[in-house]
Formats: sequence, structure tokens, C-alpha cells
Amino acid sequence: MNTQTLAMQFEVVIGLEIHVQLLTASKMFCACPVTFGAPPNTLICPVCLGLPGSLPVLNRKVVDLGLRTAAALGCTVHPTSQFHRKNYYYPDLPKNYQITQYRYKVHPPLATDGSLAIPGRRIGIRRVHLEEDTGRLVHAEERGQVRYSLVDFNRSGVPLMEIVTEPDLRSPQEARIFLARLRAVLQAIEVSTGRMEEGSLRCDANVSLRRPGAELGIRTEVKNMNSLRSVERALAYEVERQRAVLDRGQPVRQETRHWDEHRGITFSSRTKEEAQDYRYFPEPDLVPIDVAPQWVAQIRASLPELPEAKRRRYVEAYGLSEYDADLLTSSEALARFFEETVRLFPHPKAVCNWLVGDMTAYLNAAGKEIDELPVTPVHLAELLQLIERGAISGRTAKEILGEMLAQGRRPELIVGERGVAQISDEVSLGRLVDEVLTEHPEPVSEVRAGKTQALTFLVGQVMKKSRGRANPELVNRLLREKLRS
Repeated sequence: MNTQTLAMQFEVVIGLEIHVQLLTASKMFCACPVTFGAPPNTLICPVCLGLPGSLPVLNRKVVDLGLRTAAALGCTVHPTSQFHRKNYYYPDLPKNYQITQYRYKVHPPLATDGSLAIPGRRIGIRRVHLEEDTGRLVHAEERGQVRYSLVDFNRSGVPLMEIVTEPDLRSPQEARIFLARLRAVLQAIEVSTGRMEEGSLRCDANVSLRRPGAELGIRTEVKNMNSLRSVERALAYEVERQRAVLDRGQPVRQETRHWDEHRGITFSSRTKEEAQDYRYFPEPDLVPIDVAPQWVAQIRASLPELPEAKRRRYVEAYGLSEYDADLLTSSEALARFFEETVRLFPHPKAVCNWLVGDMTAYLNAAGKEIDELPVTPVHLAELLQLIERGAISGRTAKEILGEMLAQGRRPELIVGERGVAQISDEVSLGRLVDEVLTEHPEPVSEVRAGKTQALTFLVGQVMKKSRGRANPELVNRLLREKLRS
């Protein structure tokens, strides 16, 4: 059943809980460094291991980054906020509780009541709060079965920010768009890398179905989605699963489900906990956070141009379509690459076409961000300049770009080595055109009789003689001029 048919029967209701790893040099409550990919259990100390007698000390940079996010999302920052203990047992949680923030009226989280635009409307942000990350379990499998599990505490205590949306999203596609736009904001304000494959951006989703106009249905929480594509696929599956349950006249169970990327299904993990199950209470080892109005004003003044404003500027100043502007601002690195290339080659539409076309296709296939490629804006600008002055054809440029992406070499060097420079000399091409006209009198007569299709044949013959290096536009012009004479 497609989404349109489903929408006539049920309304999809989705809310997201996004966990963002913050760009700090050290952990949230200790001086241990934050480094991705370090050997297991090498970035630890008594504080992040929860050893008796150790006390947390809050990293001020964490609060700064939380305030930057709150300002970018238009949230209300609370003058005083408080950390709480969220109590539960899991092998990767050494203290048996997590230091986090919870929405109490007396002790609210850092910020609440913001929004972020997606096409056509805005999605509400319920809260932005700060917390520490847990450790990480590594499961050793043998023949598809987990034989044993290891615990790596390097991630324990790494600063996290949780962004919770209102249940305003109405389809898996909207959830993907929202998450992509939020990631672009976080990258623009330099709060997080946003790289889901490294775990710096993790998303859980609450999904329910209801009849249009009815109260919210029973929700399930979907976890373990590690890419934008996974988020959309997992939610699409879960929507279909819940629809089938409701069609059978059965109730949806409130539970936590995990997404299996390989099988393309969600599966039950545990019944869903309620807030009281965690026995929240104020963290006794940390004083409340007091945020002065001047601090918030300073943060707001320091924000760079946000993706929403950048999209409008690309449409108005560069004449790009809203679709292209949206693609270019989907990551801060891509937007920066675009603007640096335009500065060197001031033809924004041409730059945009290459970026959202061939280069984005390569990025998607390789699963990389543009700042991970060996190609720079200087390289792309040089390639476009070669096309503009007729040194290479567009077709040859695509082949050259492939080598640039693989090797990181400058286009002029590749053109020189391959001997694929385009022939744009009128005298040289004129000789080739004369040879073709002499060798093929019948197509010449057909063109003069008004059969323009024969002209394509003649162009092809000139290209063949030049081994594909002739400037096709110039060949067309020379043929037409000589045929008229």
C-alpha cells in the first residue's frame, strides 16, 4: 500500500529524539579527551567510570554549544536549569544512572519551545537539553549468533545534546527532510560534525497512527537508525507494520523496537518505559546552571548565517531553484565548497549543476562528505574554466572529473597526460570539415535539400576524424557556413 492510500485511512504521527555529540575537546564532566576511533578503554578516568568518591565538574563549552543550538532554533532559554539522575541498569552505564536534564517545572532543561522549517511549515522543538553519553557495547558474533559482548567506556561521559521535537511530522519522508535540515544547522553553527556513521548524530523516533482528528495513538520507539536513509526506511516499515496491526483490530503495543538494516525490518526489544520508571531526581553533585541574559545575547550575536537564510540568498542572489538551493545547503561543507568555487569561477548555475549532479552522485555512492574528497574548489573551478574556453568538451570533463575524484590531481595535468584537449582552432577544424564534405557528397545534397538530419551525420564524421576532440559547437557552425556557401 502506498503512502497516499495509507493517509486516507490513518494519519501518521512522528516525533524525533535526536542525540547530538558536541564538538568539545574533553568530556562533559572530566578532562578525558574526546577522540573518535581510539583504542578501547584508553580515554577513561575515575569520573567517567563512575568510581566511588569521584565528582563531576561541568564543561562550560558544553553549555555554550547548547545555547548556540537553542538560539539557532529560536528556543526559549531558561535562566536556571538543573541536571538530574536518570536511574537504570545497563552494562555500558558504569554508574547505573545517567546525568541528564528532565522537564520539571521547578528545574527545567536548558531550553524549550523552538522550531525548524521544512517545506511548507515549521516543526516544533519541544526541548533542548544536555546529558552525558554512555559507553558502547561491542558484540562478537559467530554464525549469526552473539557469543559474547565487550564494553568500551571511551564514549562514557562524552557530551551529548538531545533535541526533542513535537509530534508534528506526518510521514517518513518529512522525518528525513527534518533531520537533514537540522544536521545542516548543527554543522553551520559548529556544534557537531553531524556524521551519523560515526555516531555523532543519532536519532530515535516515536511513531503512532490515528484516525484523522482522533487523539494520539499508542506509540512505539524505533532505535538503531544510523543514516538518513535508514531513518526513512525504518519509519516506513514501522508505519506499515502498525497499520497491519490496526487493520486486524488489534492494539499496538507500547514498546521499543530496533531497526535491522540488513533485513529491512523493526523488531521488538523491550516494553517502553515511562518517566517514573527512571526515578528522576536532581543531581546532588552539580549546582544549577545560571544563564545570564548577556550570555544568551552574546551567543545570538555570534551565530553565522543559518541554512534557511542561505537558501533564500542562493535563490535571490544566484538565481538558483529552491530545489538546488536546498541540496547545496544540506551540509555546511557542500555550501562552503559551492561558494568558494563560485568565487573562483563566477557562474553559480554551472557550478551548482556539477555539484548537485556528478559530484553528489559520487558522494552518495561512496558514502562520503564533500570535505573528505581530494578534490578542492580550485580543482573544480579549473575544470569549469577548461570547458568555458573550449579546451575540453563537457563529455571529456566528466571523464576528467572521475580521475580527479579518484586521484585528487589537477584537471590540466590530466588533460595534458591523456592528450584529450579539445580542438577549437578554426583553421584546423576547417580542413577536417572540407575533407568530410568532399568525402560525403550525398549527405551534403540532403542537407541542402532541407534534410537537417544529415547534418548530424556530417558532424559525427568530423568528430570521428578528430578522434572526439573537435569542439562540436564550432564544427556545427563551420559545417552550416560551408554548406550555405
